[in-house]
Amino acid sequence: MPVHPEAIALHSMGPGATIPHLSREGWATILSVLVFGATYVGILTERIHRTLVVILGAVAMIAIGTWLSFYSPEQASAAADANTIALLLGMMVLVGMFRETGLFEYVAVWVAKLARGRSWLLFIYLGAATTIVSMLLDNVTTIILMIPVTMSLADILGIPMIPFLIGEVMLSNVGGVGTLIGDPPNILIGSAAGLTFTDFITYLFPVVLVVWVIAQLLLLFLFRKDLMKRPEHIEQLMATDERKALTQPRAARRLLIVLGGTVVLFFIHGRIGLESGIVALIGACAGLLWLWPDVKKALDEVHWDVLLFFIGLFVIVGGLEAAGALDIVAETIATLSQHGIILAALVILWVSAFMSAVVDNVPFTIAMLPILGSLSAHGVDAGPLWWALALGVGFGGNATPVGATANVIVMSYSSKTRFPITTKMWLRQGLPTTLVTCVAASLLLILAITTGWY
Repeated sequence: MPVHPEAIALHSMGPGATIPHLSREGWATILSVLVFGATYVGILTERIHRTLVVILGAVAMIAIGTWLSFYSPEQASAAADANTIALLLGMMVLVGMFRETGLFEYVAVWVAKLARGRSWLLFIYLGAATTIVSMLLDNVTTIILMIPVTMSLADILGIPMIPFLIGEVMLSNVGGVGTLIGDPPNILIGSAAGLTFTDFITYLFPVVLVVWVIAQLLLLFLFRKDLMKRPEHIEQLMATDERKALTQPRAARRLLIVLGGTVVLFFIHGRIGLESGIVALIGACAGLLWLWPDVKKALDEVHWDVLLFFIGLFVIVGGLEAAGALDIVAETIATLSQHGIILAALVILWVSAFMSAVVDNVPFTIAMLPILGSLSAHGVDAGPLWWALALGVGFGGNATPVGATANVIVMSYSSKTRFPITTKMWLRQGLPTTLVTCVAASLLLILAITTGWY
């Protein structure tokens, strides 16, 4: 509940001196904001693992909420979005099974041979392949699979790997915005707003396709010096048999059938009354039952720290909402929307892009969900605002190395090579890419709203 003027009483501190004395509601708002802010700072500094920071923040929020009677453990449990967690868990299990087959390595080598070793064309092909995969799987998992392959190809050809690593993750972040499951923030937005897989394809994919082409051309220009150099070992690449990378072809074929069926269910899940999380779990169970792999090994592929990270953030933001701390933000956005939905959408897009550049886009998205969700109470059509949020957090995450979880993974992998990616290198490519893609998205957003598409 928000802090109202009547919640503040003045106490005398002597002749003519007064200080505000906050009520229980006032302390609830202040302390919940402090816990949320401290969690953000902890995530940003990375001195302690982000999952531990979030767990500590969630415990602190529940303790304060119980003490001040505004947030109970039962409320905290309900705040954790089970649908989002189920969706991530199911897709992680599926991808873990794919990892064992060598399918992704097969595709990467095949694409590289298709480019005949030309760096600029290889950059386009690998970027396109990464983007397509990231539309069907989350971009974090896609990057984890593609980075080792990209590094080995760079070694074979004798070309610098930094342009490929940065380009792949940025194009993955852009392309992943186009589907429900392509980007973790989209999973959160879809679950909170009740948006289906088809909704994302219908309303976001066309925008993302245009922006992706612009981003690809811009990155080619930014990396033109490295990409125009002739590779040293083209013959070695052309002699590589990509079929040897596919270690389990039968299992790969079966998993592709399972993945295809899962994607079909994603398209129609809203019509048949299934949550997207249940669809992902159906796909994971089908893969496990058909292949009969080692279940323990399959579960080892699940990033449990990521799931705990999401659960903790849900609990923290739930406490922030219960304390009324988000009301003022919702009212501000609602006021902006009275001056026109276009203004409100653009503000959300650019604020989201800026915040996602400063900290990981996942916690910021979680913080925004209840704000946009509450706008219907103010009589606001929040539809365009959900799309603005998805575009902002997706494209803004490219600006800095900590803007998206996939970025952090790329930096971690490159730090173990002879030529690690530095923050300065990233900013030289990330800032212009984010600026150009957000400008393009803004223009397309205005066009979509004015034409009645959104």
